This record gives sequence, C-alpha cells and structure tokens, in this order.
Amino acid sequence: MTDRKTHIRNRPLSVFREFLESETAGGLLLMGAAAAALVVANSPLSTVYFQALHSYVLGLSIGHWINDGLMAVFFLLVGLEIKREMLDGQLSTWSRRILPGLAAAGGMLFPALIYVAFNRGNPETMSGWAIPTATDIAFALGVLSLLGPRVPTSLKIFLTALAIIDDLGAVVIIALFYTAELSLTALGIAAAILAVLVLLNRAGVEKLWPYLILGAGLWGAVLASGIHATLAGVALALTIPLRPAPGRPDDMHSPLHRLEHGIHGWVAFFIVPLFGFANAGVSFAGMEASILTEPLPLGIALGLFLGKMVGVFGTAWITVRLGFADMPADASTVQLFGVALLCGIGFTMSLFIGALAFPTSPELGDAVKVGVFAGSLLSATAGAVLLRFAHREIRPMTGAA
Repeated sequence: MTDRKTHIRNRPLSVFREFLESETAGGLLLMGAAAAALVVANSPLSTVYFQALHSYVLGLSIGHWINDGLMAVFFLLVGLEIKREMLDGQLSTWSRRILPGLAAAGGMLFPALIYVAFNRGNPETMSGWAIPTATDIAFALGVLSLLGPRVPTSLKIFLTALAIIDDLGAVVIIALFYTAELSLTALGIAAAILAVLVLLNRAGVEKLWPYLILGAGLWGAVLASGIHATLAGVALALTIPLRPAPGRPDDMHSPLHRLEHGIHGWVAFFIVPLFGFANAGVSFAGMEASILTEPLPLGIALGLFLGKMVGVFGTAWITVRLGFADMPADASTVQLFGVALLCGIGFTMSLFIGALAFPTSPELGDAVKVGVFAGSLLSATAGAVLLRFAHREIRPMTGAA
C-alpha cells in the first residue's frame, strides 16, 4: 500500500494540470513585467527603454524581433495546445466543446460590437475592432490562482478551454483582417514548406528537428509574404504529430507533447513576460485623464469589461438553461459570472492585435494601451472580488428539465 501511494505521489502531472499550474505562475510573472514596464516608461530610464525597442538588429528592430519573432514561438505553443485539446483533451468531444465554444463566440462578438458602437464614425480607429475580443489566459489564470480553492477546478478548466478557443478565433482574425499586401513568391515558398511538413507528418516522422528546421524557413517565408509571421507558428504546430494512445491522453512520447513541454517554460517565463515588458510601457507624461473618455480607449475598456461579461456569461447561461450543456461541476451562477468577468483581461493578445491595427501611429498605440489597461484592470478587480466572496453560496443553475 505504501509503495502504491508513493508511486501515485511521484508520478508526473498530467499535461493539462501542469499547463494550468505553469500558466498561473506565468501569469503572475506577466503582471510583474507589465508593472515594471509602466514604472520604467515613466522614469528617467524611459528614453533608454524606448530607444532600445527601436534599435535595429539584423534588419529588424528589437520590438519587431519580440513581436514577430519570439511571439511566433508563443503562437506555436498556442497551436500545439489547440491541436492537443481538440484531438486528445478537454475539447476532444462536441459535448465538451459546446459550453466553452459558445461562450467564447459570445465573448468575441459583444466586445467587437461595443467597440464599433463607439468608433463607427471614425474610419481611422475602426480597424481596432478586434482588440477587445481577446482573453489573456495567463493573466486570468494568474488571478484565479490567487483565489486558491475558492474557485472549483471545473471553472478553471472552463476558462482554459474558453481561452484556447478564443485564441483560435484570434488567429483567424489576424489571418483574415490584419494581413498586409501579399508577396505571391514568398507565399508560394511558404506553401511549399508547409506541404513538406505535412508529408513528414503523413510519413510518420517523429523526430522534431526536421519540423523545427523547416519551421524556421516557414517563419522567414511568411514574414516576407505579408501575412503576419506569428501565424507560421500556428501552421507549424498543426503539422507536429500527435499519436494519442487509447486510455493514455497524457502519453509523453508523442512529438507534440515533447515539443509542448520543451517550449512551455520558455514561453510562460520568458517570452510572454518579455512581450509584456516591451509592449506595456506607456508614458503618462502630458496625458490627461480625459483620454479614457475618447472613443478608442473607451471602446476597448468597455468592450473588455462589459462585452466579455455579457458575451461569456450571457451565452453560457442561455446554453445551460436550454439544456444544451451542463453547468461546470460544483460551480454556482455567481462563480460563473465572476469567471466571465475575468475573461475581460485581454492583456497580451489585445496589445498584440492593437500593435497590428495601428502599426504607424504611436498616439493611437498609447490610447490602445490605456484602454487595455483600464478594461483588464477593471475586469480583474471585479472578477477577483466577486469570486472571493462567492464561495458556493448560491445554488448552481441547471439545464431545462
């Protein structure tokens, strides 16, 4: 009996549970990086900070290397997680996809509508409509981790699944709406490399190095094609083999699992915090509080706070009441509402889309950051306070009889 208990205690964590735990730690680090960026951007070091981001190395600025290069690894991880969860995880069946899937769709639609309502008369700012549609999974799970056992595990899984589907939606939006003029030659090279990657998968090649070498070439071709280079990471991820073993969803011998575990720490503890530090810095010198009432930041802030709250909770509530899905286990209506509020934390992906929407306007870029900060901070605070005092006090809603 003792040996059996020791074995259970020492066996490796499942992929999904390890993902949750490392994401929460990464989320806390991201919070610190964002705070540090704000401090530096409003200190005597601000000149050094901004000049460093605009310094060029090998043809690209440091900021572009972070946003177009390192973030491609982030999107590679996003793609790996989407593929794994769809084929062999929490989103592997339609019954598991319905609630987070519909909630994610509502959580993207309503923020966009709110943003458009505030900016419909300004063609210059309308291109930012997708900024408040994103949820930052690391930040949101970081807030949840601070609440400990007050939030049932089922809601953490719900939030993770929703954010993964949300990331998939963001990838589609970036591909369709934030693509520059295309170079057909570079696009053809990218397509050829992608075809070779697919052939490697079909041929049963399980060594990672051929995929990674070709993936580097794919990134270069996509960068030159006019499509945002980070999408190369998602495309590469979809070609990495996943060989799910029946009854063993956490089998670590799959190439996809090995690559995911290999880069996850780097993404959570280096790439995403570095992105936050490089993109969260905004100088408040000469900036008046009235900026929050301008259509661009106000549309983002209310899109994140109100749009996510109404879209996620409203859609989930209707889905459960109609009997299409079950309420997450041991969760109350108020707790689900609190998690919907946390979905308004749009930090990383919102800042990323904002940089794509307004690449040549520093003024609009700063307004985007103000809106993202305001909406994310309001969502995080309201969600955390509500969940802090909503510990299973109200009976969970059920589907229609």
